Amino acid sequence: MAGGEHPVMGPSLYALLGLPSTATPQELRQAFRALSKRYHPDTTTLPVAEAQDQFRRLQEAYLVLGDPQRRSTYDSQLRLALIQRIGALNGPAAPEAPSPVISGPAPARRPLPVRRAFSGGEWFALVLLALALLFSLVLGLGLAWWRGVELVTQPLVRSQTIGPIERQTGVPLERLPGDEFLAPPPDASVQPPAAGA
Repeated sequence: MAGGEHPVMGPSLYALLGLPSTATPQELRQAFRALSKRYHPDTTTLPVAEAQDQFRRLQEAYLVLGDPQRRSTYDSQLRLALIQRIGALNGPAAPEAPSPVISGPAPARRPLPVRRAFSGGEWFALVLLALALLFSLVLGLGLAWWRGVELVTQPLVRSQTIGPIERQTGVPLERLPGDEFLAPPPDASVQPPAAGA
């Protein structure tokens, strides 16, 4: 891993010293000495505040990278940050479980579903849809009331009059109002229409 920008901490300590992450302790020491001469407030031409800030950062970098245990911890943090950055660029990935060696093509992995919060435009569209539904309901009920349509009606009760079917079968049937228009007149004969008529 080469020294570069650390997403949280800014430039990596390796980048401050101008070295790769594979630098030896001897190379770290030489780089620190050369840069400390350049940034020491007593020997630099930079403004005092900038020189002090650069020299302080240089010392912190050398303190961390000069100690093997601190350097190992720092390298682990850099690797983790790099993995997170790559994961963010590639999208979320599930940790893979070790699988037995199987000959043949590897099974295709299904992408994980991504759950995200609604954007402002999506919320606005949902509110507009709800308002349109409510307006339609109020408009429909208002028009029905204005025309005098009953919104709630009582169930119809069938009358107990005896019709021609009941006379033939002896089984009483209930009739609805308006059934007299559906039944043939009592004097009409019940025969199928003639063919070709």
